[in-house]
Parts: sequence; C-alpha cells; structure tokens
Amino acid sequence: MGLMDTVRKAFGKPYKTIDVARAKELLGSGATLIDVRSAQEWRTGRAPQAKHVPLDRLQTSTSGIQKSRPVIAVCASGVRSASAARLLAANGYDAYSLRGGMAAWRRAGEPVR
Repeated sequence: MGLMDTVRKAFGKPYKTIDVARAKELLGSGATLIDVRSAQEWRTGRAPQAKHVPLDRLQTSTSGIQKSRPVIAVCASGVRSASAARLLAANGYDAYSLRGGMAAWRRAGEPVR
C-alpha cells in the first residue's frame, strides 16, 4: 500500500455521500432508509419507506438494522446523516448519507407523508 492509500484510509470517510437519484436506485435494489431526525421532525413529514431511528438511539444500538443490505441515513440537511453513516460504517454496514437530507428529498419532488 502506498503513502496516498495509507493517508486516504486514515483520513477518508468510511461511507459515501449520495444524491436523491442514487438513493432511489439503492432503495429500488433493497437498501434500507433510516431517518435519524428527532421525533418532532419525523412527524413533519418523512419518506414513505423510511424507518425512524433517531441519531441518539443509533449511537447506542444498531439492532434492527440489517447488515446484509446497504443503509442510507437521512436527516434534515445532511449533517446528522453523515454522523449516522460514519457510525454505521464503523460497525460494518455499507453506509450512505443523503446529501441535502429531507430538504433535497422534497426539492426532488419525492413523496413525503
């Protein structure tokens, strides 16, 4: 392994940041969407297929989230979902963060319930 590979491994993100279109592709292939926002935010509207796992709960347990499929984290704007994706990746998940969060989801015209 070269020096650059070592640096990337040490300082690179262990998860991928994706846009809404890529998230939809992954969801169509069986990925799990977890919404890491608070209960109050969750009630204001969510992606229909999302599973609610607030970030504070995710920090103590990933039970109920299958490791056999990719996991996409979503929050309001993308900051908490990046933390969630980092945590999931550290626990062996194929993790993604939705860039722009639910704001991007809504702007893309995706369904919200």
